[in-house]
Amino acid sequence: MESRPRVQQRGGQDEASERKSLVQEISALWGELLNGREVGADDDFFALGGNSLIGIRILDRVSKDYGVDLSARALYLARTPARVAELIAQGRTPS
Repeated sequence: MESRPRVQQRGGQDEASERKSLVQEISALWGELLNGREVGADDDFFALGGNSLIGIRILDRVSKDYGVDLSARALYLARTPARVAELIAQGRTPS
């Protein structure tokens, strides 16, 4: 009998689905704070017109909404909603 890889479940969602949802939430947050722009998962924060003030607002919302404190440096190096979502997911994972 061939064994299949098991998908870990969290609250009824698999990890890939949960991560995709988180990326969409972060993209929507960026769009909201960037004057209603459409933001995709791999769009660059600075290319979209992001600046330090908007970055601080994003960090504040991430902290409030997800309970994860990211540094400005981490946000600016991550640059995309997909990468920021990865950092949030890592921050939520118990060590």
